[in-house]
Amino acid sequence: MASHRSAVLTDQPYTDPNPLPSSVPHVDELGVTSAPLKSASFFIGQHCKEVNEDFMLCKQENRDPAHCLAEGRKVTRCAAEVITKIRENCLAEFDAHWQCLEKNNQYFQACRKPEKALNQCVFTKLNLTKSIPGSPEGQAQIHEKASPIFTRVQK
Repeated sequence: MASHRSAVLTDQPYTDPNPLPSSVPHVDELGVTSAPLKSASFFIGQHCKEVNEDFMLCKQENRDPAHCLAEGRKVTRCAAEVITKIRENCLAEFDAHWQCLEKNNQYFQACRKPEKALNQCVFTKLNLTKSIPGSPEGQAQIHEKASPIFTRVQK
């Protein structure tokens, strides 16, 4: 009695059996994993603030997922635009930062040096700013400190 079963491989890409209605504009997926998204998250949040707020207001109006498909597509399109701009202008710094996040369990604390290089590139070439929500008022944010501690947090 054999426990091996031959693999079933299809050479056709997956197609959704339930396509979206024609009223919802098409947008391609971002095509990135969580590490590049986390690396660019503060810049996406700053650049796409209005679109994100519209989406969240729409979600508060109606909990039906179909109600906010158009706003969700706008959010995806805006995030794709930011990631494309970062890749075009700061590819080496962006790759170094998200790969560091990937290797260090997505902890920003372990990747401050590549983050500093990425921030400098994005600040100068794209004129985007970075503000961390919930940071103390009147104090320099972690990415603005002259001599931050580059060690991991021990718990």
